[in-house]
Amino acid sequence: MRVVSGIQPTGNLHLGNYLGAIRQWVDMQDRAESLFFLADLHALTVVIDPRELASNTIEMAATLIAAGIDPDRAILFNQARVPAHAELCWLLQGTARMGWLNRMTQWKDKAGKNREGASVGLFTYPVLQAADVLAYQATHVPVGDDQKQHLELARDIATKFNQDFGVELFTLPEPFISPAAPRVMSLRDGSAKMSKSDPSDASRINLVDSDDVMAGKFRKARTDAEPLPAEMAGLAERPEARNLVTIYAALAGTGGDAVLAEFAGQGFGQFKPALADLAIATLGPIRDRMVRLLDDRDHVAVTLEKGAERARTLAGPTLLAAQKAMGLQV
Repeated sequence: MRVVSGIQPTGNLHLGNYLGAIRQWVDMQDRAESLFFLADLHALTVVIDPRELASNTIEMAATLIAAGIDPDRAILFNQARVPAHAELCWLLQGTARMGWLNRMTQWKDKAGKNREGASVGLFTYPVLQAADVLAYQATHVPVGDDQKQHLELARDIATKFNQDFGVELFTLPEPFISPAAPRVMSLRDGSAKMSKSDPSDASRINLVDSDDVMAGKFRKARTDAEPLPAEMAGLAERPEARNLVTIYAALAGTGGDAVLAEFAGQGFGQFKPALADLAIATLGPIRDRMVRLLDDRDHVAVTLEKGAERARTLAGPTLLAAQKAMGLQV
């Protein structure tokens, strides 16, 4: 079982990123051969600041290591250090079809009405995603709801390539079903996901936040005046309250009903400090490890290069086989 997954190095990771993706990656290390990459090539599909991209890549790598990704157990690297990603993407663009890409929901959403002004890279983004996983013969790919369509596209591309060239080269990756990740919402609006793009910093818990800042954000988080019920069903129409209970349950590794069994009948004056203490106990050590790692950015870069060397070794045979199948190698 080989799992491949990537994340764009956009900087300023928050609690939603940790609970929704990073913690899942940490668990995967013990369940499968795992490759995790910083998708810096994908970041080029929109306008970027080169210095910011380089800095964010190192900072995100440090964050992943601080959160529990072990470069000795998993392969951690940034995409640009493994040329097979871009080379295989170009080969697969001869197999992918315009109609397939035109149907991609994310293309429609991100390009909006300005399709003529969007980059070609934004349109072919899913083909690079396919190359990301097919290069390593990934058997499984962790996907959220917004990426299921892209995994199906990767399978379609792999199937068509195999059929077109009469080979059994590419493994068809399956979705990796991990324990349901909590949907973490904004601390200011229970109907919106926690996001680094939200103009209000108070809407999210950043992984770099100090203990005091975290405590302050939870204290000011939007809630209501009603006490907590005994079961999650009682929070169906209380999105902000449900969000805080969901966060507590995720950090504690338990269910919402178990949390409410402990806090039923209490108000948020009692619940918020307990939630803040739990978040600080969980995220504080990650932040402190990350700060120590970033004191030696060159060492983090060396770690990424070591991971890339291992990744290049794994991807090389697949790229060569694809070239041979297409008549590019004799």
